[in-house]
Amino acid sequence: MTSLPACLRLVDPRPVTQGWRLVLTAPGLHTEPSGLTDDDGIPALVPGTVAEALEAAGLFDRTAPHPLNGQDAWFLTVLEDERPGEALLRFEGLATIADVFLNGEKILSSQSMFTRHAVSVRLTGDKDRLAICCRALLPHLSRKLKRARWRTKMIVPAGLRGVRTTTLGYMPGWCPEIQAAGPYRPVTLERPQETAVGAVNIAAALDADGTGHLTVRFETTTTLPIRLCCAGHVTDMSVEDGHAEATLVLPGIAPWWPRSHGEPRLHDVEILVNGDRIALGRTGFRRTEIDRGADGTHFALKVNGVDVFCRGAVWTNADIARLPGDRTAYAPWLHLAAEANMNMIRIGGTMTYETQAFFALCDELGLMVWQDVMLANFDYPAEDEVFAEALREEVETLLQMTRASPSLVIVCGGSEMYQQAAMMGLAERVWAGPLTETLLPGIVADLRPDLVYVPNSPFGGAQPFSPNAGVGHYYGVGAYERPLEDARRADVRFAAECLAFSNVPEQATLDTHLPVAPVHDPRWKARVPRDRDASWDFEDTRDHYLGLLYGLDPARLRREDPARYLDLSRAVTGEVVEATFSEWRRTGSGCGGALVWTLQDLLAGAGWGLVDATGLPKPVWHAARRAFRPVQVLLLDEGTNGLDVHLVNDTADAVPVRLELTCLRAGRQPVVSGRHETVLAPRSKRRLAATDLFGAFYDTTYAFRFAGPQHDVTEARLVSSETNMVIADAFHFPLGRRAAIHDATLTAAVVDIAGGFAVDIATDRFAQSIHIVCPGFLPSDNWFHLAPGPARRIGLMPWPVANAEATSTRPGCEITAIGSAFPVHV
Repeated sequence: MTSLPACLRLVDPRPVTQGWRLVLTAPGLHTEPSGLTDDDGIPALVPGTVAEALEAAGLFDRTAPHPLNGQDAWFLTVLEDERPGEALLRFEGLATIADVFLNGEKILSSQSMFTRHAVSVRLTGDKDRLAICCRALLPHLSRKLKRARWRTKMIVPAGLRGVRTTTLGYMPGWCPEIQAAGPYRPVTLERPQETAVGAVNIAAALDADGTGHLTVRFETTTTLPIRLCCAGHVTDMSVEDGHAEATLVLPGIAPWWPRSHGEPRLHDVEILVNGDRIALGRTGFRRTEIDRGADGTHFALKVNGVDVFCRGAVWTNADIARLPGDRTAYAPWLHLAAEANMNMIRIGGTMTYETQAFFALCDELGLMVWQDVMLANFDYPAEDEVFAEALREEVETLLQMTRASPSLVIVCGGSEMYQQAAMMGLAERVWAGPLTETLLPGIVADLRPDLVYVPNSPFGGAQPFSPNAGVGHYYGVGAYERPLEDARRADVRFAAECLAFSNVPEQATLDTHLPVAPVHDPRWKARVPRDRDASWDFEDTRDHYLGLLYGLDPARLRREDPARYLDLSRAVTGEVVEATFSEWRRTGSGCGGALVWTLQDLLAGAGWGLVDATGLPKPVWHAARRAFRPVQVLLLDEGTNGLDVHLVNDTADAVPVRLELTCLRAGRQPVVSGRHETVLAPRSKRRLAATDLFGAFYDTTYAFRFAGPQHDVTEARLVSSETNMVIADAFHFPLGRRAAIHDATLTAAVVDIAGGFAVDIATDRFAQSIHIVCPGFLPSDNWFHLAPGPARRIGLMPWPVANAEATSTRPGCEITAIGSAFPVHV
């Protein structure tokens, strides 16, 4: 009879984190570590990188990096206090070409940054020496490959297409040239356990009728009966030859929803063995599909049978020098994404795979993940069997690691490979090859049939980059400097990238991390993103829209009034984001979603990010937060058809609201107004003509011009009928934004509220882009417009969040608006 010792428990690998040192040597100088001693080198962290260790030692400056791919990097440690015998060493990620030695004997050679390894070893118990050599990557980049059918200037050198590593650090003008090197993912040690559960595999599926199916498999050493438990349901598991398996049917299980459309419900998965309850993990149940429309050109994601407008941003990295993969590193960024009303994050093919901790956080926060395979722009050597096998292994690892994560919804075969080739005039038969059309979709279909597969981003139109079919990278409004109306004219179906601007951070970040004259100082320009060899950069793009929206000459403005230039630069990208998403979210739009390029900067400065590199939201983040509201009001100028009001409710609840619409002359005198009481049905849109609220004709858009203009701004406010609180607002400028800039007199007061502080702000006339500077606090909204009327209450959250408990000092705020002569201090 088999008895169960003490208790059955999950295999718990021990991280090998202590005593690591880094030694840099010339390439190939040491074939094995015998010539290196414990005293060589500098302290290092594992998981970690060469850049991280050098930076900690004061030997590396991420703002002016020197190359890290030209030397061998030896990471050395001693396994102390380990008993002799069998063990399993796991290496979760080694960047990039690496050899591993135990007591001088090579136990592993790795050729990919994205491959995990498990090596069975025998420890002596007498200070076993572990050495990891991350070989200089530069010599490997000159390896002879089959001639590429197309080339890219964006990523250099071209030899990277033959190596499985990240392109971060190899894209001049896009990101700091900090190359990945080192054991950037955990190294762990496992010892045999008599009573263990390991290799846990959890898969959840949801039928159209709401029935969940939970399949769990794992390896175990026990032969005792095991029962699988989830959401109050229980079933027996079959156990044979050390493998346990069961499928649990869960009728009416509460599903997982993206945060914009419901609750991201997660359910504990447990087993019962001999009276012990053991937690295996958590999972969520959801169903995904793509609606391509009757003509096959649409790309609209359905979750649990409901259309979901996807909005969010493209992830870069939590820290380009450290490449961290722990929950602590991810949490600040992902919480800001959630706080900005995003429901999707895309990990692009130019980045790196993130860890299970990333997906676990997205599961909890209701953030869907669009995951690119780490392929971008190149003509990859798909015919190379070694390359193809390495790619297969990394994708299988990703899909198995994330099986329990409902947040992963889309897997894409890479970024801009189709576009790169098509823009060079090559035919589809050249660029739509077996890598993305056969190999990758086959892996996804086998391992994760619940996921949507996209062959490449962009794809789907007459040309793969045509935004009116399938998935586009839309930069019509943005880099191509098209008018705002192009967001509708282009008939965008889904923008996996869009709205890339050189977004200016708050002044506090510039004062601390980039205290130089804006625009023309070389140190400023070094942080402004650009396409390699282009005659323009993304600051030029921002300046174009500053001139377009405000009728000012950016060059003259920054010369004569640099502070005002920076404030308008901060405001204008947010205005463009809000206007563009209004087009895409309106009733009748064929757009299924759009993701802003990018979520975060990698260095402090005017980068693409909505959040600066210190973690502080930029002004444009607040605009995106308004644009992404799940309950929303929009104003759309339809010319001689007048002004349309669009009401959107993405949530699962009916929302009783009062719509208020007012046209103001000189920013303060109402000339016409109206209101409308209604209940917004769950997950609905509706459109109203402004004249329906007014009860008669009024030239709201100033399209007929029968007389001089009667107003300069129209405000729509959506007010909760239950709380009388403003849910959302929107503004329309019939004469342009410059005509509605007024010298508004602001009043403000800091008030105590439950759990903290807020500031109440009022104005005597319409005020544009009110901005609040409040050291130690983050306003709940900022760079917003305000019409005369009741004071608006803005919450003040302690910032950084880590200081929340220590912050008890009453805030001191400076509040001003574009056009206001004097700030208010409270």
